Amino acid sequence: MSETCVIFDIGGVLELTPETGWVQRWEERLALPGGTVHQRMRDVWLAGSVGSIGERHVHEQVAARLALDGPQVEEFMADLWTEYLGTPNTELIDHVRELRGRCRLGILSNSFVGARERETALYRFDELVERIVYSHEIGIEKPDRRAFEAACTSLDVRPENCLFIDDVAVNVEAARAAGMQAHLFEDNARTISRIAAHLGAE
Repeated sequence: MSETCVIFDIGGVLELTPETGWVQRWEERLALPGGTVHQRMRDVWLAGSVGSIGERHVHEQVAARLALDGPQVEEFMADLWTEYLGTPNTELIDHVRELRGRCRLGILSNSFVGARERETALYRFDELVERIVYSHEIGIEKPDRRAFEAACTSLDVRPENCLFIDDVAVNVEAARAAGMQAHLFEDNARTISRIAAHLGAE
């Protein structure tokens, strides 16, 4: 198989994740000023994104900081995961499936503890690509250069042979700074065209 490689982000690329307004609804329900949930939970969200706490600890902190009982915590976290997981970008996922065997395929995602299990159950990304690198498993988030290096290492490919696709401009710029080719995801048509150009050039 060629060393040519395409690496995808998940949220906003392979998953469509529009805001659902769940945080605002909880603030209204709890009679909290706007922004309170993220203010109280910010360090927990960060810790979960780099895997320094587990899901049980997240639930305990949600209960303590927002004064929620057990069933409310479960409901709160269900709302979080509904927005996080979004819906599948079926057209792009189908295209990635057609690329298997033509190039190396990977995922590099800023994530949250528990994401692998849920995304595997819903979307089977583990069957779509060869390697998935989650920030909560390596302890590093994009746009840190080390995240891109970890993705290339996991696939045993050189950065210059990789096309990285993300919907966040700063991550795209960081990937280029790490020596990769990169594309800002805006829609499927342009992304599929860019992948074709990358494979054609190789």
